[in-house]
Amino acid sequence: MNHSLRQFLVFGIQQALSCIFPVLVFTSLALSHLFSGIIPRYDFMLIACVVIQLALFLLKIETLDEVLVICVFHLLGLCMELFKVHIGSWSYPETAYTKFYGVPLYSGFMYASVASYLCQA
Repeated sequence: MNHSLRQFLVFGIQQALSCIFPVLVFTSLALSHLFSGIIPRYDFMLIACVVIQLALFLLKIETLDEVLVICVFHLLGLCMELFKVHIGSWSYPETAYTKFYGVPLYSGFMYASVASYLCQA
């Protein structure tokens, strides 16, 4: 195998591995409606995101520093969602036990998934 092709394959594998957290978060979001009869979707998403994050950390796919960066992005994302809901440009109509001023706590993980990709890449 020539050097350029090898580098291209290594790059592709690294990019795919960098996408693990975002792919798992968005897959959970896509599947969350299947659990809506058992638990509110937004609560399911929060639990799923925390479990995914813990699993990636315990499996040493993400380091403590990466988890801390992800937490900061989660808080920033949550603040942005709080602002959008407060000014009326966005809403979360479904019920949840884990809403804070109308914003489900899982919403920050959508932003954190971008941080995870950036840290991994």
